[in-house]
Amino acid sequence: MTDPTTSGGRPSASPSSSASTRRTFLAGTTAGVVTAGLSVPLVHAAGSSTIKVGLVGCGGRGSGAAVQTLTADSGTRLVAVADAFQDRIDEQLPVIKGSAVGERVDVPKDRQYAGFDAYKHVIDQVDLVLLTTPPHFRPIHLEYAVSKGVHAFVEKPMAVDGPGLRKFLEAVKQSKAKGLSLVNGFCWRYFPPRRELMKRVLEGQIGDVVAIETTYNSQGVWDPRKKREECSSDMEYQMRNWYYYCWLSGDHIVEQAVHGIDTMGWITGDIRPIRCSAVGGRQSRTDAKYGNIWDHFSVVYEYPNNVRGYHHCRHWVHTDVQVADFLLGSKGMADVFKPAITGENKWRYRGQRPDMYQVEHDEMYAAIRAGKPINNGEQAANSTLLALMGRTAAYTGRAVTPDMILNSKEDLSPPKYEFGPLMAPAIPVPGYTKFA
Repeated sequence: MTDPTTSGGRPSASPSSSASTRRTFLAGTTAGVVTAGLSVPLVHAAGSSTIKVGLVGCGGRGSGAAVQTLTADSGTRLVAVADAFQDRIDEQLPVIKGSAVGERVDVPKDRQYAGFDAYKHVIDQVDLVLLTTPPHFRPIHLEYAVSKGVHAFVEKPMAVDGPGLRKFLEAVKQSKAKGLSLVNGFCWRYFPPRRELMKRVLEGQIGDVVAIETTYNSQGVWDPRKKREECSSDMEYQMRNWYYYCWLSGDHIVEQAVHGIDTMGWITGDIRPIRCSAVGGRQSRTDAKYGNIWDHFSVVYEYPNNVRGYHHCRHWVHTDVQVADFLLGSKGMADVFKPAITGENKWRYRGQRPDMYQVEHDEMYAAIRAGKPINNGEQAANSTLLALMGRTAAYTGRAVTPDMILNSKEDLSPPKYEFGPLMAPAIPVPGYTKFA
């Protein structure tokens, strides 16, 4: 999970170096590196170059990502943090400092930024930024990071609507042109057991894949944290309880269940489906404190060659939890979570199971040091697109194509970013909620 954050109000403690210098000095430890046509000698500190890291989004996912990033590379230093709320910084910064890598946290008060513009002050003075805010802000923050030549670890999902996804894709394009690393938070793609299974399936071990089933049925996430009377404004109330507002989270099919949908993208080679149809609703979580998101979805994706993808997700308390992915082939079936294959070519993974969250960061820094940046932003955008298709099809009761989302004019952004009045969004009703 991520927590409410975005940005803030104080000026930077120190000016940033130029984008080109920041981008190029990080690769390697003993020689210059050529990136985007520039050859820049490395700067050394105690025999190795230091990577200045910033954190934008001080929730539980943010503090976890910060510890993982510091663990991944001994040359990293956390030097600045941002969140919409100072109390979130006050809660999570001690958690990071108290970790095994806490000695590399150097974030004095004048490099802690709160508010809607805080992300700029962090990005302006770092080499790599961790973007772990509510999903709405992802395209905005990545766009700015790329404009400054900053590498990024970007939590999933990548946007909550079509305009946001287009902005994200443009930032990905620019990041590739600048030779930047952009590693996404679809952590299951970094889990070695799952990688081995998917490799075998893609090589034909279960024959032709004819159907994909992904399920993310849970009892939900945290209950709303603040009552309206505890908040100074409507905006603060919605930001504090961001998960329950579609403009902030994208609904749980986009924010959480997108992990399972990403499996569908992975096994199809990240090609886009032809269309999808869906149903869903708000049956169990009906109190007004749960904002305007739904509590269950069921989606059918239609792919070329008569392949079907089936996705189910729900947030119902006092029910069974099932988080599972299955790949059905002409010669067998793959249980992605075990991981194991049954049928003509039986197999089961017996190797090590390292922390996939840590693997993401390990590989990101190894690539930066080697001067061979990882940039999987397009894959992340594709999986987000699939989730947005499913949500929109369910909300409207219409079949939805990828182009409908990519060309959509539905912008869920608030009228302005300030802590003041903000109308509570309506709860979608199929047949009445229109596609925009």
